[in-house]
Amino acid sequence: MAERTPAAPPPHGTIDVSDPRALRALAHPLRGRLMAALRNDGPSTASRLAQRLGESSGSTSYHLRQLAAYGFVEELPDEGNGRDRWWRAPHRSTHFDTAALVDDPAGREAVEEISHRQITLHQRLLAAHATERGELDDDRRAAVSLNDWSLRLSPDAARELADELNAVLARWRDTREDAGQPPVHVLLDLFPLTTYPL
Repeated sequence: MAERTPAAPPPHGTIDVSDPRALRALAHPLRGRLMAALRNDGPSTASRLAQRLGESSGSTSYHLRQLAAYGFVEELPDEGNGRDRWWRAPHRSTHFDTAALVDDPAGREAVEEISHRQITLHQRLLAAHATERGELDDDRRAAVSLNDWSLRLSPDAARELADELNAVLARWRDTREDAGQPPVHVLLDLFPLTTYPL
């Protein structure tokens, strides 16, 4: 499989979301796909994104404007022309504090919507890896790590572990990233499960 030229990463680290309306706006499936395309592939136009995602340019344009209203994407005014506006994702990732949002019914609903979208995305990423795995060169294949850990932790300890793991990933992103390499996707899922699915 030929590797594509990596796009430059978005210029800023993380956007923190505390407004349930903003989180709900991001939970829309097409908006999530638009964000992923802009973060992974770099700036684009609504027309190009529509072609890539199999949508109409009117739809992608509308949803880009909705994302822009909450600061998730921004227009690049020095690019394109009046008909062909260029958009970029200014942040590399999105963070929200579940505990701070779930006390509000609107916040709880937004967290559930975005969580379901994330689960679906993780399934798609793993399925894509399974499809492409046979085409990886030996060095890339040897670098793959798929793990399934099970720890018995209190809610506070689980939150501490999640914070620590996220901090490690943020440190690697900030100090070890090589802009000339294709992205390596890290899925970090930490969740309670009453019964292990056998």
